[in-house]
Amino acid sequence: MDQTEDLSESRLADAWAELQNYAGGGKPLRADAYRLAFADPEFLLRREARGVRFQLEMLKPDLDQTAQGIESTVVVFGSARFCSPEAAQVDLREAQRSDDPSALAVAQRKQRNAHYYDQARLFARMVATYSAPRPLREQLFIATGGGPGIMEAANRGAHEMGALTVGLNIALPNEQRPNPYITPSLSFKFHYFALRKMHFMMRAKALVAFPGGFGTLDELFEVITLVQTRKAKPVPIVLFGSEYWNRLFNLNVMVEEGAITEQDLALFSYVDEPQAAWDVIRNFYGLAAVG
Repeated sequence: MDQTEDLSESRLADAWAELQNYAGGGKPLRADAYRLAFADPEFLLRREARGVRFQLEMLKPDLDQTAQGIESTVVVFGSARFCSPEAAQVDLREAQRSDDPSALAVAQRKQRNAHYYDQARLFARMVATYSAPRPLREQLFIATGGGPGIMEAANRGAHEMGALTVGLNIALPNEQRPNPYITPSLSFKFHYFALRKMHFMMRAKALVAFPGGFGTLDELFEVITLVQTRKAKPVPIVLFGSEYWNRLFNLNVMVEEGAITEQDLALFSYVDEPQAAWDVIRNFYGLAAVG
């Protein structure tokens, strides 16, 4: 039996090695009917094989996270464009030297928004501090979209406390590299937004949305809709930065027009401090305070 398993594994390895030899040698990889199906990119990338690709993007991150004990996550969303205070200060000095009013305005805006980076970092440290002394099954792990900005800040805060951190990145036309604070074995890359968002929700015990753009709004309203329609279990949904969110949209309009109910506004909370964000999650689940 062992010999059969070894033979099978060897054949799988040989098939992959053949594929790698083409890439390493710079040889064009042409369609080959005799090539094993799983080692045939032309086949896997056909439109008809899309369902298989869905399954693979579903399966790979799930198996890897399960193997490493990642059962419960706190998902942090937010702008990829909000940099650290240190980076913002460098940009500001360069803009001041350039004597370019438009560059200076951009640099000043970056510096104004950089405090969100620090707050996301501090929040993630609180989550990691709570989890550190607890059994693996009781720990909460920070999960982000894996990119720069607020995502980097959250991964960084947890990483600084020695915690595992998850990054669910996405392939984009302007390639986005994973930030350096994701645990390498938990750094995943997706092609399909839908599968990526599903993975966010599969393990999420809470969502904290910092100010962000279209991507943040897409992910935020996806979660709100799933909870509102009871397609997902209720979880704390925290909007960090009340001034930003209240400027961005007035949800009372939907209540006034009957598009949502007054009770739907209770699906999320506004906060302005990392401790307040953590308290919303802690109170929701009745978690002990960090000593």
